[in-house]
Amino acid sequence: MFALTQGLRRAVQTKPNGVATRFSGRQRTWQQCAERVSRIAGALSALGVRRGDRVAILALNSDRYFELMYAIPWIGAAMVPLNTRLAAPEIEYILADSGAVALFVDGAMAHHLTALDGKMPTVREVVWLDDIASPEGILRFEDLAAYEAADDVGAANDDLAGLFYTGGTTGRSKGVMLTHTNLVANALNGVAGIGFTADTAYIHSGAMFHLADGASTFGVTMSGGRHAFVPRFEPLEVLQTIQTEKVTHAQFVPTMINMLVNHPRFSEFDISTLSFILYGASPMPEGVLRKALQLMPHVGLMHAYGMTEAAPIVTLLEPRYTTLDGPFAGRLKSCGQAALACEVKVVDADRQPVPNGTAGELAIRGANIMKGYWNKPNETASVLEDGWYYSGDGATMDDEGFVYIVDRLKDMIISGGENVYSAEVENAISLIPGVGEVAVIGVPDEQWGERVHAIIVPTQGSNLTQEEVMEHCRQQIAGYKCPRSVDFRDTPLPLSGAGKVLKRELREPYWKGFTRAVN
Repeated sequence: MFALTQGLRRAVQTKPNGVATRFSGRQRTWQQCAERVSRIAGALSALGVRRGDRVAILALNSDRYFELMYAIPWIGAAMVPLNTRLAAPEIEYILADSGAVALFVDGAMAHHLTALDGKMPTVREVVWLDDIASPEGILRFEDLAAYEAADDVGAANDDLAGLFYTGGTTGRSKGVMLTHTNLVANALNGVAGIGFTADTAYIHSGAMFHLADGASTFGVTMSGGRHAFVPRFEPLEVLQTIQTEKVTHAQFVPTMINMLVNHPRFSEFDISTLSFILYGASPMPEGVLRKALQLMPHVGLMHAYGMTEAAPIVTLLEPRYTTLDGPFAGRLKSCGQAALACEVKVVDADRQPVPNGTAGELAIRGANIMKGYWNKPNETASVLEDGWYYSGDGATMDDEGFVYIVDRLKDMIISGGENVYSAEVENAISLIPGVGEVAVIGVPDEQWGERVHAIIVPTQGSNLTQEEVMEHCRQQIAGYKCPRSVDFRDTPLPLSGAGKVLKRELREPYWKGFTRAVN
């Protein structure tokens, strides 16, 4: 049986008095943590949340967020973690699309409540996660912890555990349906590949709404390890927490590692307990890697590749290959080999396997692959076939199964670890008066790996400026999706015979000198 709550019960059984969570002066053992989870689950039941319902979370990292990730499946409901960087219209859409019946929110996200007032028809209860005073009439999280404990309803296997929203190629986010089997299988891949044990102390510094962090959440718990939290990534707070909490494991995107190792106060902190960093979302720049290896020679660096649809781990590159010198140096451009319970292959346009070394689309199969997209059967059918998920990533594979990502067949940009689908940005820009045509592409960026770049053909007589485009986008979509640069052109965008914009042609000038079309 695969059940998220089984991992929590195992931690209680094997380390009842071991520290489970520590945050903001609060410390709880695994026994105490499980008791709180069961009481919060009881409160959710009393509020009318039923098996199969969806419960949304819009908050920064905390021990309470962690407790919710177990209390929700405890009663057979599904969590809907919301990206804290989304704009109010995007949050409104996800709440409506998921049909969320409850919303948990903290003080940092409270400004959205005004914008969403009267626009959350399915949400029956809003619960305040913070210690600071709550708005009038809103339930407080700690009050829920005083409710009568509920029994675990036994949700498991193919039951829906969560809806995790990712960008859409049509401009609307898609809810990725992940089951208990998906998330537990992925956690087991993480335990095996990353090496979580009962002695692990993991820092939640990446956003907890991201599955990159979620993989560790469930893996560390089932191992009986310990969770430490920072609300959001801030270099000094992360360094301080690693020191005081004696953190052993962390997960960062390369941009975060760059901010840490180049921080002027890096040397002031004792991070000798840190033994492992999982990084991903983009390759590690050579300059950042050299600095990290120099300043943290005792830390193993593992590159992970994955996506929400795979819950998310697909491949892992062992730390011995994260090197610039020696016999293993050539593997650094790879994102690794298939995780223990994953199977990968590279296929052609007809979805037939290609010889090793030949570029094609990467396909993935395993118990971690999603059930499908929420209420989107056509989009589900387009990527799932005979148990295989067709990723839309262009890749090659060598004779030892090392995977190399060479391009994105789907129209997506990865900037600072966040996925940005061009269609979402193009839809927002198209609403601006004076825009005749628009195409959004990813271009190389030294700090973010890639940045969102808009190419606009204005209508005749338009005096549209870059600042006007950016300001409009900030009102419609999350800040990380907004273009960081804009080009205006007076000739039409290049089109294929089928009338599609030739984005590869648009991207080509920006990617000259690069060995691959992703960064």
